[in-house]
Amino acid sequence: MMFRKIPLAWLQLSREKSRLFVAIAGIAFADILMFMQLGFRDALFDSSTRLHQSLTGDIVLISPRSQALISMQSFSRRRLYQTLAVPEVQSVSPLYLAIGTWKNPVNKSDRSILVLGIDPTKSAFNLPDVNANLDEIKRLDIGLFDRDARPEFGPIPQLLKQGERVRTEVGGRRIEVRGLFSLGASFGADGSFITSELTFLRLFKRRKISEVDVGLIHLKPGANVEEAIAEIQSRLPQDVLVLSHQGFIEREQNYWKTRTAIGFVFTLGTIMGFMVGIAIVYQILYTDVASHLAEYATLKAMGYADLYFVGIVLQEAVILAILGYIPAFAIAKFLLYTLTRNATRLPIAMSPERAVLVLVLTLIMCAISGAVALRKLRDADPADIF
Repeated sequence: MMFRKIPLAWLQLSREKSRLFVAIAGIAFADILMFMQLGFRDALFDSSTRLHQSLTGDIVLISPRSQALISMQSFSRRRLYQTLAVPEVQSVSPLYLAIGTWKNPVNKSDRSILVLGIDPTKSAFNLPDVNANLDEIKRLDIGLFDRDARPEFGPIPQLLKQGERVRTEVGGRRIEVRGLFSLGASFGADGSFITSELTFLRLFKRRKISEVDVGLIHLKPGANVEEAIAEIQSRLPQDVLVLSHQGFIEREQNYWKTRTAIGFVFTLGTIMGFMVGIAIVYQILYTDVASHLAEYATLKAMGYADLYFVGIVLQEAVILAILGYIPAFAIAKFLLYTLTRNATRLPIAMSPERAVLVLVLTLIMCAISGAVALRKLRDADPADIF
């Protein structure tokens, strides 16, 4: 009586322990591959907009020639201040961006860093650590360092914590770090350095204060963003692009999704993992059906319909999907994501949406394999076997 409660599908799978282990390992491998590819893809999109999300301002001005943060083009600062004539606009803030050469203060190695120049009299970031140190960066050659940058820039947070004075070079000019903030690395920049616009112009001598990269517009409380955008567009010429804050974020994400090969590569990697899983599960189920062909023929002779055998094979597919998914989820979340996050400083972590997506893909993957393997059941003809 006890064995009647155990599904026939499980009894068939567990009969060959080694085959079951290989099947679970194969499915887990395919799932891990999908978890990692989707994780890298989402980390790309999340990290590419960290800076955008940290900016204040309801409306953003950029040059129409700007494609992404790593290739910003300047526009006239005058355009930014012209928006103050719009009744809904309360204040504006300019933002300067450039890639500079950072010298590690310990081993003197050079590494590229994203340098951000802001007006220290106004808040351009919604980062508490930056806003708390605006008075510090009002002084020339003083800046704030990203504590979440890659370690190749040097142990800046540790040195500051020890009370040491941190001096180094950016673009060959001596600067001093007086504070920290948290932004993190991305696919475009391994770290960031925030300073005043005057210090920025001293670091990048070819840049002009009259040419800004991003203009932040703060609206008055209760102002309608879309109406303000329409009003600003009607007043300014076509040499600037007027975006909402969310539109600025989406523009960056769309660049990485559609104009680079990186997003396509990660999506293709996910598809390849899915196809590998189908091939593995198909081989396991096909072998299982073939090895029990005589038993299936006997059951057919006893009057069992084909639908009964279809149910058995699909049950096996679901069991394999769940057994393979569980270790893959644990390995990806607690081991591989942690190792990747610590090594790259990218924001890669398990999300509920991704966990559900991979589970659904695993079930579909195994269901497709089971459906293909069912073709072998046609050979289970009692007249041919007996």
